[in-house]
Amino acid sequence: MKKTSLILMLSLIFTTASFGQKTFTLSSNDLGGEATKTQEFNGFGCTGDNKSPQLLWANAPEETKSFAITMYDPDAPTGSGFWHWVVFDIPANVNELITNAGNVELNLAPKGVIQSITDYGIKGFGGPCPPKGHGFHQYIITVYALKTDKLGLDENINPAIVGFNLWNQTLAKASIVAYYKRKE
Repeated sequence: MKKTSLILMLSLIFTTASFGQKTFTLSSNDLGGEATKTQEFNGFGCTGDNKSPQLLWANAPEETKSFAITMYDPDAPTGSGFWHWVVFDIPANVNELITNAGNVELNLAPKGVIQSITDYGIKGFGGPCPPKGHGFHQYIITVYALKTDKLGLDENINPAIVGFNLWNQTLAKASIVAYYKRKE
């Protein structure tokens, strides 16, 4: 009986230690499992509002010096996916971007944040706009906790170069996925 009780107690301690840890997480009050007309791009035949979703992240590693955010569509028929949003140099004391912070003309992002070129050829947020008849695409929004305060890049840099630099500087990352299908 004592052996069974000891095993049960050790099991509970291990379970609490393993699953009670806080992990780096990303969430959104605007975005559920499916994007809406609010996030849909306005252009390329789409007529959405092109508003970036509110994003909130928590439990970044203590040594985080800045954050970056990307939105990527791996289902785009391009051979290399499609980058919809590339944001970096977000200060370490920031843990949220408000709705429509991806509109660079409104200056809603925190001071010093850089929103570089997307695959639409624009700076800032470019929402979902999959081709008609192509079905649902997945849009992966990722926040990166970085070990540097600045990537040393500017707003005219392409997503591939930003991605390479993120790969070299990432301490942790968290993602949410939303799906979107263009109405026929």
